[in-house]
Amino acid sequence: MFKDEPAIVGEEQRHDDVGARMANGEETNINPELIRREGFASEAEYEAYLATLGRDASIPVEAYIEEPFVVSQEHVLESRLRELREELENLRARLHVIKDQTAAVVTENVRWADASAHAQLGNQPWLKLAGAMAAAFVVTRGIRRLPLGTVATTALPLVAAAMNRKFARG
Repeated sequence: MFKDEPAIVGEEQRHDDVGARMANGEETNINPELIRREGFASEAEYEAYLATLGRDASIPVEAYIEEPFVVSQEHVLESRLRELREELENLRARLHVIKDQTAAVVTENVRWADASAHAQLGNQPWLKLAGAMAAAFVVTRGIRRLPLGTVATTALPLVAAAMNRKFARG
């Protein structure tokens, strides 16, 4: 299929003036004076084409601006204040997410500790743990009341004699 020929097979394909396929078969709204399919016949035609293209470019930018935009100090401060408020809202939202995550982590750790205690100590693990701590307290108090100084003084020569016998054999 060539540029200006319709398709032979299937549905007829529509092209715009530069040969690009059009969506939904619609025409483009490009100025046909600005579209060229082939080269120029003369230098004058080329200059006329460039003049057509540059017609809008020759209008100064100031013609499109109604009045110059003056930025006042108050406007700058209001803009900065708005930015800071948006940043503060963003930080508050992030802090809220962090608080929720922290609460979830603490809750999950408590669940894990409870499940671990149940796995190790069976039913009523905290009661068994409290009983073990109370027994350790009572035994420690009892050991402190024993006259260990006298016992150690009496047992020390016996331990030394046993060690001497062991070294004498070996």
